[in-house]
Amino acid sequence: MYRTKIAMKKIVSVTLALLLTVGLCACSADYAADAESADNMALGGNYYASADMDAPAEAEDAMLGTEGESYTEIVENAFVSTAQNATSYFSIDANTVSYPNLRSLIQNGYSVPADAVRVEEMLNYFDYDYETPTDGALFTLNASVFDTPYNSETKLMTIGLAAQRVEFSETKNNLVFLIDTSGSMFSADKLALVQNAFMMLTENLNPEDRVSIVTYAGSQRVALEGAYGHEKLKIAAVIEDLAAGGSTAGSAGITTAYQLAEKYFIKGGNNRVILATDGDFNVGVTDTDELEQLISEKRQSGVYFSVFGVGRGNLQAEKMETLALNGNGTYSYIDSVNEAKRALVEQIGGSMITVAKDVKAGVIFNPDYVESYRLIGYENKLLTQEQFEDDTTDAGELGSGHTVTVAYEIKLTDKALAAGENLAQVTVKYKPTENVGGDAAEKALLLDITTDTYHTEMTETDTFVASVIEFALLLRDSVYKQNADFHALITRMDELDLSADAFKQEFRDLVNTYMEKVE
Repeated sequence: MYRTKIAMKKIVSVTLALLLTVGLCACSADYAADAESADNMALGGNYYASADMDAPAEAEDAMLGTEGESYTEIVENAFVSTAQNATSYFSIDANTVSYPNLRSLIQNGYSVPADAVRVEEMLNYFDYDYETPTDGALFTLNASVFDTPYNSETKLMTIGLAAQRVEFSETKNNLVFLIDTSGSMFSADKLALVQNAFMMLTENLNPEDRVSIVTYAGSQRVALEGAYGHEKLKIAAVIEDLAAGGSTAGSAGITTAYQLAEKYFIKGGNNRVILATDGDFNVGVTDTDELEQLISEKRQSGVYFSVFGVGRGNLQAEKMETLALNGNGTYSYIDSVNEAKRALVEQIGGSMITVAKDVKAGVIFNPDYVESYRLIGYENKLLTQEQFEDDTTDAGELGSGHTVTVAYEIKLTDKALAAGENLAQVTVKYKPTENVGGDAAEKALLLDITTDTYHTEMTETDTFVASVIEFALLLRDSVYKQNADFHALITRMDELDLSADAFKQEFRDLVNTYMEKVE
């Protein structure tokens, strides 16, 4: 409502004229204008209103390509002999960046770097019909074992974790919007999209929530301090007037954002800095290790840190994930207004409210029945047994209503699959946050996966999970893809009823689009 009222005040013809005059060259990160001078970049304030509300934002800076982007190298997990090592440990979070990033790459005609394909983040993007917590429980664990569609010699063993749902409307929120307004943010798929996203978040604020806005470019600026959630027009007006220009003093903005979050701290509430950026820091603290230390120190205050990445050309996946991980927050990628709506309206609790921190999993396989196993994904989240058992280990965070899917490809022994045999035991350790109350000491949740869990006919959830994995293996041209095949994948997905889930339908369409491109 507020976005629409303000957008109507803008004159589209003037916007188009300015756009033609300024030109796409303003996308350069070296643009010399200062971010705080509206005369240098007057377009920023009305840009968000022209973004396509239904389709992914067009990458108007496509000339930059993806040359400036970087991803953490992924070395796929290999099969492990259970007789030699029966245990597997890793950190759990619900980051979903890989899928919308891949969607953006494919839909805009870019090639897909293998290291951009993180299977666990693709799996965790979608909703599944896992049993949800009841009677005050924080988590439930679900399991399934079925034949691997693309490898006749193995089974897929999936573990589904579902978190308790805490309503955003019932939470007291103290939020600081930390918005990158540097020159590289000047395009419809960057600052314009950020403006749309934060307008949506503003519309969902509770009356007594507190909101501050910090922008940063060549220098940082406090654009709004401590506004109440019922002052929606006031907040919206500040977001509307944002303009892009200058270099990127990210660290200074982070420091100021934390100061404001601590100033308006709500005891027992959701206190969070929300960074929106195309991913580059080129002024101040720029080293990933230094940024990690900075955020790690600040999280002790009880203020969490979430990151929303946007646009093409500067995406620094490792740096953004490091900030979110060390700030006890989440890292998401927004490639369209629809994605912003999903993250900040439909799933606002998961994005904004952390229910558990330092979440980690340990799986012990039974060597009598499991010959070998391979953890699919989670390559940069592996832990040692000592780290898993140490309750001071910094692991991942899960938000309200989040679901997490873990998949192993397993080879069974010849004597497996007799009724009642125990294939594996799963232990999930976590610490509840102040958002769910109670004792913050580390808790543990156990699940035995028996051979009774195995079924020869896949459920719809099994089929979709296997399809996401198979697509990821094909995208990576993985050595573990075996008989994976686009046509077989599409055939299986065509048998699913996806009519109730637009995002799963979109995934099927994306597979088709990519298949047509490579064939």
